[in-house]
Amino acid sequence: MASLSDAKRLVIKIGSALLVDRDSGALRAAWLEALAEDVARLRVRGTDVILVSSGSIALGRRALGLPAKELSLEQSQAAAAVGQIKLAGAYERALSAHDLKTAQVLVTLEDSEDRRRYLNSRATLEQLLTLGVVPIVNENDTVATDEIRYGDNDRMAAQVAVTAGADQLILLSDVDGFYSANPSQDATAQRFDEITAITPEIEAMAGDAGSGLSKGGMKTKLMAAKSATAAGCDMAITEGSCLHPISALENGAACTWFTAQGDPQQKRKAWIAAMKPRGQVVVDAGAARALGAGSSLLAAGVTAISGRFGRGDPVEVIDLAGQRLGVGLTRYDAVDAAKICGLRTGEIEAALGYAARGPLIHRDDMAF
Repeated sequence: MASLSDAKRLVIKIGSALLVDRDSGALRAAWLEALAEDVARLRVRGTDVILVSSGSIALGRRALGLPAKELSLEQSQAAAAVGQIKLAGAYERALSAHDLKTAQVLVTLEDSEDRRRYLNSRATLEQLLTLGVVPIVNENDTVATDEIRYGDNDRMAAQVAVTAGADQLILLSDVDGFYSANPSQDATAQRFDEITAITPEIEAMAGDAGSGLSKGGMKTKLMAAKSATAAGCDMAITEGSCLHPISALENGAACTWFTAQGDPQQKRKAWIAAMKPRGQVVVDAGAARALGAGSSLLAAGVTAISGRFGRGDPVEVIDLAGQRLGVGLTRYDAVDAAKICGLRTGEIEAALGYAARGPLIHRDDMAF
């Protein structure tokens, strides 16, 4: 069974019902401070942490004095615009007490479906984590319409985990795991400690168990588990209302672990390898040796470009003898890639008019 002690990169999803008091609509400050202590402890031991947080609409609703009934799209977006400031400020205060820097990252469904936006999101998260920042991710409710919304933060958290290459995802919820039936309606319902495969039988057990301020139900959590585990990320569902919910999970709190199929890096490499190349990049002998040793592909080692491809598209990498070395996702489109063939990194800005985006193909985006 998975263990948090193994996590190198962890995504934690926080639902509105945990962060915002159901009756008053106020932030549960003591709970957030305790969560921040958990996050700080994880960071000390070297675990990257990304928080996917609901709560902006709930906080904005209170600030604007909007009714408790279902809000219109425009009211929800207005509430989100007000609440996002309050939510980001609350996280900044709680985490800065532990000398942790935070960043707000707003996403929509389009950002994961469009390859360029996906790569931008991945690069931003990677850079933030490299700098020791704790990203706070939320759906960009102020601009998202129904067609480009995730609609629930369970699935969004899974997509963030996939994008960031996380090896573990924790859904802090109002239930302590996945049950054979809804435990509030069926006294015989049993909780699973571990699920190694999401079978049709398991899917049939999922019901809609959303409550209060939270829109997510067990079906959305199961969908999140399918996405996460397929990308090599373990996922846990656990009850999160107690103080220090991550510490509680580490100390044996009830939960359900969904077991990953492989690891994130292997899954990503397999995904890239299965893509159909849209162009070719020819590299010299020195670059071929460097790639074989696990390095990224620099423009200096490229001798020729062919095909029509955009930034983020898969391209085939071949040596001077025409032997295929692998497939990678390029950080430049075909036109710009052709302009920088053979150039050193310091020469790229003069050729393109903008600063270099790093290597032509990063080693994490290469499959051999």
